[in-house]
Amino acid sequence: MSEVGKEPVAVVGIGQTKHVAARRDVSIAGLVREAAQRALADAELTWVDIDAVVIGKAPDFFEGVMMPELYLADALGAVGKPMLRVHTAGSVGGSTALVAANLVAGRVHGTVLTLAFEKQSESNAMWGLSLPIPFQQPLLAGAGGFFAPHVRAYMRRTGAPDSVGSLVAYKDRRNALKNPYAHLHERDITLEKVQASPMLWDPIRYSETCPSSDGACAMVLTDRAGAARAPRPPAWMHGGAMRSEPTLFAGKDFVSPQAGKDCAADVYRQAGIADPRREIDAVEMYVPFSWYEPMWLENLGFAAEGEGWKLTESGVTELEGDLPVNMSGGVLSTNPIGASGMIRFAEAALQVRGQAGEHQVEGARRALGHAYGGGSQFFSMWLVGAEPPTT
Repeated sequence: MSEVGKEPVAVVGIGQTKHVAARRDVSIAGLVREAAQRALADAELTWVDIDAVVIGKAPDFFEGVMMPELYLADALGAVGKPMLRVHTAGSVGGSTALVAANLVAGRVHGTVLTLAFEKQSESNAMWGLSLPIPFQQPLLAGAGGFFAPHVRAYMRRTGAPDSVGSLVAYKDRRNALKNPYAHLHERDITLEKVQASPMLWDPIRYSETCPSSDGACAMVLTDRAGAARAPRPPAWMHGGAMRSEPTLFAGKDFVSPQAGKDCAADVYRQAGIADPRREIDAVEMYVPFSWYEPMWLENLGFAAEGEGWKLTESGVTELEGDLPVNMSGGVLSTNPIGASGMIRFAEAALQVRGQAGEHQVEGARRALGHAYGGGSQFFSMWLVGAEPPTT
């Protein structure tokens, strides 16, 4: 089907749980149902209105529950309805939303519930991400041990001062205070406290890393007819894409992966974006370690190579800056791994709907949601707008 012939896709319902270190009051089924019910309530729909469910999460061994989608079908109103499971490592929340959006765009289903989750309190992600896997580079001490050398490479390549990572963490933790769903609410946070936190993986400090969270995020996606019935203005999908590349190959650029560049370029092409720095009002970017903000600013075309850290240092990415990044507090403040990408997509949609509350960017009309996963090998992104797409 050509892009011109696609059905416009609208986000009419968004629901999140309150993300915390441990939700011991609910099972995984209870956790996902909570987010789904909030998304349905936002859309003023019921389970009967949902034609299909698309669910995503990170690797099953995180919780030790194999193929959890099977036993979650009942909790998500999917009994007797099509249900798909998506898995693309840390980017899965974004990929899951895109699979659901494509079902609507292709007119396979009219209204789809999409949801992603993680219950890290029932797992040990650090251990799970340290398992030796044949024919793959070892992660050693979890994700941080894998990504820290890439951060060092970025610093050497660009001459970025070592203070940049702390500036990102300080910004995102302050933004999180304006988001009632965020996991970390560090009301006494200061830049000095971030800079004084222990070094975990040089140059990544403890306060420059993401937490381990329990949480779920859900969205209701629908077609033009469904959007016309929506009780509140929807967010319209203007472009979406996924790209992947191997974890290791000769010539791979770990600092700025080609798959990330290609994914962003495809989204911008679909949305008619010629200058993302000027035409996009806000960005929810997947930043599990603070240094990835300047790295992704370059990878996504918001800054020239070697210039991303200068945007961060000059305050451009602050909530009040002219390109706000991670207004919600981002992955640095909330990280239920399987849901983290979908939260980025959902928060972008909240911005253009004008429903982001205290962390709303005034006048936001176009926002980018971004997710990556694995060894910087999976990428998923979408661009949403306040107006329907023109094609």
